[in-house]
Amino acid sequence: MKIVADDKIPFLKGVLEPFADVEYFPGNLISSFHLKDADALLVRTRTRCDQNLLKNSRVRFIGTATIGYDHIDTAWCEEQGIVWKNAPGCNSSSVNQYMASALVNLATRLGFSLSDRVLGVVGVGNVGSKVVRLAEMLEMQVYLCDPPRVKQEGLCGFISLDSILRECDIITFHVPLNLTGEYSTYHMINRKLLGRVRTGSVIINTSRGEIADGKALMEGLHDGRLAGLVLDVWENEPNIDLDLMHKCTFATPHIAGYSTDGKANGTAMIIHELNRFFDLGLDGWETNYLPDPLIPEIRIDCKGLTHEEVLSRAILQTYNLADDDFLLRKAPCAFEQQRGEYAVRREYKAYTLYLEHADDYIKQTCGKMGFKLYN
Repeated sequence: MKIVADDKIPFLKGVLEPFADVEYFPGNLISSFHLKDADALLVRTRTRCDQNLLKNSRVRFIGTATIGYDHIDTAWCEEQGIVWKNAPGCNSSSVNQYMASALVNLATRLGFSLSDRVLGVVGVGNVGSKVVRLAEMLEMQVYLCDPPRVKQEGLCGFISLDSILRECDIITFHVPLNLTGEYSTYHMINRKLLGRVRTGSVIINTSRGEIADGKALMEGLHDGRLAGLVLDVWENEPNIDLDLMHKCTFATPHIAGYSTDGKANGTAMIIHELNRFFDLGLDGWETNYLPDPLIPEIRIDCKGLTHEEVLSRAILQTYNLADDDFLLRKAPCAFEQQRGEYAVRREYKAYTLYLEHADDYIKQTCGKMGFKLYN
């Protein structure tokens, strides 16, 4: 048995070698030549899995260690009997951590309190639902929009996209990239949509670059319709629009889901799917070791601080997206390198929080976020 894998899938090397001949290549360089005698292909987002890549191979299984699967021609694969699997929800907590840092940084940069702002969440799946809970813990008012869920579940708890645009100060998108169909999301953030947002709104996109029309975003920033813009995903990655990058309030190189925990989850999920397909004897496999954070203990004296200030300090000591923003602006040509060499970023559960002079509410909130609390 032979497996070809993206060499940037973390924690994978050494796991499958007892069961197969495994070859590793950069994801964007995997070609039909590499796959001619391969039985399985393991990728991330940089390998386009379609007829051009797979038509002369014997690949029977494709696993992508990512939530998204728009890089896989699923219809063609299914016609050919090629099984494909993604890793839904694997990095949802990572994106939620990114969102927390984005909201805190926006409040500081634009000079507002989060508790005074209304957040609109468009797409309330694995990621969006976590963002809703986060915003509630930050004492924001939150509105939800998810037309596919409304069709299945009814309107209870959801409002229309028009209402989101009209009522919300900050709008964040957590939708898949659908190029066609009733729920097409390609360029859903366009001139028409931005013409309906409340003046002075902030847009955040961590889903896929193609859901936003970059030219429309530039116009929205130029005419003052948008007061801020946070982009982690871009059209034409890695060749991003540098003018748009410089206009963003914060810009990062598609790393919202790149926590070490999220990567480990994605790898484990596709190994489990590969194991189910080929019966390799890897039932229940988990990553044995995740590196500790550089500073795993966080100490905060809460005396004189608001709940928002305490949470902001805790969040930023686990991850500050301003650091990634700085690196991208310094070297946008290194977009792929920054992704491939991304530093260890652990989620809240890897940190022990020491809170002095804290009330029960803030302790409970930090616990709900995932921090280990020292009593």
